[in-house]
Amino acid sequence: MSAKADVGFVKEASRQILAGGSAGLVEICLMHPLDVVKTRFQIQKCSTDPNSYKSLGDSFRTIFRTEGLFGFYKGILPPILAETPKRAVKFFTFEQYKKLLGCVSLSPALTFAIAGLGSGLTEAIVVNPFEVVKVGLQANRNTFTEQPSTMSYARHIIKTEGLGLQGLNKGFTATLGRHGVFNMVYFGFYYNVKNIIPVNKDPTLEFLRKFGIGLLSGTIASVINIPFDVAKSRIQGPQPVPGEIKYRTCFKTMATIYQEEGILALYKGLLPKIMRLGPGGAVMLLVYEYTYSWLQEN
Repeated sequence: MSAKADVGFVKEASRQILAGGSAGLVEICLMHPLDVVKTRFQIQKCSTDPNSYKSLGDSFRTIFRTEGLFGFYKGILPPILAETPKRAVKFFTFEQYKKLLGCVSLSPALTFAIAGLGSGLTEAIVVNPFEVVKVGLQANRNTFTEQPSTMSYARHIIKTEGLGLQGLNKGFTATLGRHGVFNMVYFGFYYNVKNIIPVNKDPTLEFLRKFGIGLLSGTIASVINIPFDVAKSRIQGPQPVPGEIKYRTCFKTMATIYQEEGILALYKGLLPKIMRLGPGGAVMLLVYEYTYSWLQEN
């Protein structure tokens, strides 16, 4: 490869990484309260539990009343620390997998979906330890000032459970499923539909076209991947009986939830998840595309 080609690749990669990181940071700052609510719904076991939330509105009121405004931002530091590299990896690897798949005779629709799957699996490897810390902090119902710091909680996990699949990387298979399935649908739907619906010359209408497609992409991907998300939260969150590990592997956890709580339990937290990743997914794609275009021009 020539020096000129090397420079071209580095410049292009830098744009993709910077634009992807910016997209992730904006999305997490806007949408984190909904992620806290989603996690709380996913780890609660049954409606007879006195600590269970009765509805989405009840969860917001209860958290605000008992934990304060900052209760909605519990566990935000791990995603902020992870989000820039996570989204940078997400968009950069999607572009690279897409380019790699261009050498194979696949339809554009399949290329987008497979590139999305690859980017999601790669993203999961980067993000899983941060997710373990985040879920543990989000599950804590003490006031914001009483809960452990991000670093002290991470050290506690490493000290008591280690770095492996029972410690800082527990729930790894469920995270692979969650991110792989989400990105496959998210990117596959967005780019295929965007190519079908004509570009609008009016900047406002063009923005709304992209936002609408992004909103649908995030919503559909959330509905399809949520069983993996519920399994991940159960594995990474507090176990029902202290000292006894009930939820270990992804598919066994799904089967246990289905047998004990029914099919709808695999969709716990769907509404806050859609409320977050529907508009959040649109925000990410738009911030990425507009930032990337600005970087190309400047």
